[in-house]
Amino acid sequence: MTGQEPQPAQPPRLEPVSEADRAAIQAQLGRPPRALRAVAHRCGCGLPTVVQTNPRLEDGTPFPTLYYLTCPKLAAMIGTLEASGLMREMTDRLAEDEELAARYRAAHESYLAQRDALEPLGTTVTAGGMPGRVKCLHALVAHSLAMGPGVNPFGDEALELLGEWWRTGSCVHTS
Repeated sequence: MTGQEPQPAQPPRLEPVSEADRAAIQAQLGRPPRALRAVAHRCGCGLPTVVQTNPRLEDGTPFPTLYYLTCPKLAAMIGTLEASGLMREMTDRLAEDEELAARYRAAHESYLAQRDALEPLGTTVTAGGMPGRVKCLHALVAHSLAMGPGVNPFGDEALELLGEWWRTGSCVHTS
């Protein structure tokens, strides 16, 4: 655990998506981005790392993942954490640690409130398995990067385990 005290959720620092951002995100994902709304976090290299998406895809399909990780280098590193069994261990800790479970539930409620402020989907499904389990560290890390430390305990913990993931340079090169 990171040992950080829960912080009140602050709105993410969203930036408009430029054409250069759109091209970088497409290169990162290997496909055109969907439901793109804003850049919610940038890597030290300046490229988007996390985007905020609309609660619905262009065809009207619900898309409950409000913060979407775009950096393939970071995604691969998170995949390694997931493969290690970390998510199962995190989920087990939810049943044993009431304070941790309360912080994770607060992260879920914050996520849901932000998404519903854009467009209510009529569901309490958020991302990453919140609030009852840890299902996708990618979504939880995206939430932590978008909102800053102290909002999502498992996203923060995963980031701490990854260390300075950005130090090896850009994940993609755009022209």
